[in-house]
Amino acid sequence: MTRSAAGTGERGATVWLTGLPSAGKTTLARALAGRLRAQGRRVEVLDGDEIRAFLSQGLGFTRQDRHTNVTRIGFVAQKLASHGVLVLAPVIAPYAFSRAAVREGHAAGGTTFLEVHVATPVGLCRERDVKGLYARQAAGEISGLTGVDDPYEAPVKPEFRVRTQSRSVAESADELHAFLAERGLA
Repeated sequence: MTRSAAGTGERGATVWLTGLPSAGKTTLARALAGRLRAQGRRVEVLDGDEIRAFLSQGLGFTRQDRHTNVTRIGFVAQKLASHGVLVLAPVIAPYAFSRAAVREGHAAGGTTFLEVHVATPVGLCRERDVKGLYARQAAGEISGLTGVDDPYEAPVKPEFRVRTQSRSVAESADELHAFLAERGLA
C-alpha cells in the first residue's frame, strides 16, 4: 500500500480507467475528480488525449508507440501518486502487457495502482462517438481504431469494473467513489 506523502497526510494512488474509445473514461474521471476536490482531496486527471498532445507528441499508433505512451503516462502517474496525489488516468491502454508494466512500476515504487475497466459495449461507444473516430473508421478515413480494427484487451481481473450502459455519469461516478472510499482513498 502507498504510504502517506510527507506533510500531506494523504495516501496517493493511481486509478487507471481503461476502456474503448468513447466508453466514458474521461467524462467519468472529470466528474469524480470534481467531487473529490470538493471534499478537499488532491486529485490530478492525466487524460490520455492531453498527454498525447504534449508528453507523447510525435508518437504514432503502432503497438510500440501505444506502449510507450502508456508507460510514460504510468511513470508520471506513479510520481504524482507517490507524493500523495490521487491520480485518475483515463487512458485506453489497449494492451494488457502495457497496463501490467504500469502496475509493475507502481509496485516497484510502493504506490497503489487500481485498474478500473470502464466496460461500455462497442455499439454504445459507436453511438456516442465523442471524437468522430468510429464514423471516420467506417468511412475508411482512418484505420487501427481500438476495439474495431485494432485489438483492445479488456482486463480479465480489474480491481473494479464499471458498466456505463443505461447509467448516468453521476451514477457511475457514485459507484466509483464508493469503491475508492472502501479503500480509504476518497
